[in-house]
Amino acid sequence: MRTADSPARPVLGTIAVVCRHFGGQDHVILVQRGKEPKAGWWGFPGGHVEMGETAMQAAARELMEETGVAATPLEYLTNVDVISRDATEAVQRQYLLTVVLCEHQGGEPVPADDAEQAEWVPVAEIESRGLQLLDQVGEVARLAQARWRALSR
Repeated sequence: MRTADSPARPVLGTIAVVCRHFGGQDHVILVQRGKEPKAGWWGFPGGHVEMGETAMQAAARELMEETGVAATPLEYLTNVDVISRDATEAVQRQYLLTVVLCEHQGGEPVPADDAEQAEWVPVAEIESRGLQLLDQVGEVARLAQARWRALSR
């Protein structure tokens, strides 16, 4: 069962994963969501792909809007399926998120748009910091880290 304001099909979204090495560790930018769904949860900057833009363009735009960080999209890493269900297991919303690896160009994360907080988080500490993480954040961060290291050689 769908709600009146939910689409009849999955929605395309994108997330930007920016890796950077400093302080002896690899870091990624995470944001704490300031709005529903999942207000208060931590994940990668991202959002809807707008008509006429690619998911890679949308990732860079959403990153800038949510954090003020400029980055160049490098490549698609994977996809993440997000399916929200109600208490009866009926699908309420469904998103297909493209994961885009981005190269940091400038700026430090400052929360804006619908982000409550934004910061560089060491990949090795993502799951031990006590943050309420969205699905697959740790897994995606490690995938991005491995690919970013391979590209940086």
